[in-house]
Amino acid sequence: MQQLKRLIKENHMEKSKKAISILSGGLDSTVATSILAKDYNAHAITFDYGQRSAGMEIKSSKAICEKLGMEHTVIELPWLAQLGGSALTSSEEVPKLEMDELDDKEICDETARKVWVPGRNVVFSSIALSFAEAEKAEKIIVGWDFEEAATFPDNSKEFLDAFNNLLKIGSLEDIQIDAPLIQMDKKEIVKLGDDIGAPLDISYSCYMGDKWHCGVCESCMRRKRAFELAGVVDRTKYLE
Repeated sequence: MQQLKRLIKENHMEKSKKAISILSGGLDSTVATSILAKDYNAHAITFDYGQRSAGMEIKSSKAICEKLGMEHTVIELPWLAQLGGSALTSSEEVPKLEMDELDDKEICDETARKVWVPGRNVVFSSIALSFAEAEKAEKIIVGWDFEEAATFPDNSKEFLDAFNNLLKIGSLEDIQIDAPLIQMDKKEIVKLGDDIGAPLDISYSCYMGDKWHCGVCESCMRRKRAFELAGVVDRTKYLE
């Protein structure tokens, strides 16, 4: 980690290539951002859309950007919380899963519907495009991955390809969304993150937004399983 941080700081002024990172502070976006931060002068944007975990996501993202020597901006989208009644942005109960239910497609499809925020990645990616155009950045970095895509279509390779096709005709600049984890599951992401020294220990994945991870929401359960299967020490503090 120290070596990665040093290299990034040493090369920061020399990097001519610019990128915008959509950084939630979670495992996926942390690793994706860490991969490309070595070669790009990256500016991370974190969204506060009224989600329960906004405070902790912002805190985590800020700490990650400090580690990686990146500029960080928080964008508030309060109107997004008013749409759809997602359990992430309302008083609806956040679904809890057992470890053996994480690969049950029917169960996970149902929990995904309960936490779905209408058009979230479309909105985030469009705003990131505005930043990229304004700052002459050539890439938008996202943490979309294969495991999430099983129940969230806006994390899929098809969505990535479609959005990049849109950028070809919808922007005056040559900008591409880069999703380096798009074919990876959480276990592989943790392994890669550990290998490159990504700051996994300060990433935040919990839906609930408390200081410590709840340990029982689907996001926490996938995080727990990923570290266990990857054989990487999990320094996350869980309530359960």
